[in-house]
Amino acid sequence: MNRHTGLRVYVAGPYSAPTERERLANVQAAVDLGIALYQKGHYPYVPHLTHFVDLRAQQSGIKMEWEDYISWDLPWLEACDALFYMRRSKGADLELEVARTLGKTIFTSLEEVPVIEQESANRSTILSRWVRPSPDAR
Repeated sequence: MNRHTGLRVYVAGPYSAPTERERLANVQAAVDLGIALYQKGHYPYVPHLTHFVDLRAQQSGIKMEWEDYISWDLPWLEACDALFYMRRSKGADLELEVARTLGKTIFTSLEEVPVIEQESANRSTILSRWVRPSPDAR
């Protein structure tokens, strides 16, 4: 695959776990993968970052269920170009099935993910579209 524009890649992998320590390890693994995808020139969406939404909801006394997070995440999967499937879980398996139905590109290893050429120029273009220097910037 010879592309010049990064893909929007949805990271699908386990979040739920029997202990908070294991759940945090799942979040960290997904974030690490997101960083690796970004370093290859892509734009990852890491749904595991809703871990912090979950923590805040609990602190606020707001009950959020598994289905709430799937409903939160699936529109992002629709917007992505590809899905990276880390490993089995109830949610990741559902996301994989949805991605296949939508005809998304599926990756299961970093070796399959192409490195994007000329991406730094593309990122500068993206930044210049949205970020304007402040009058005080030098």
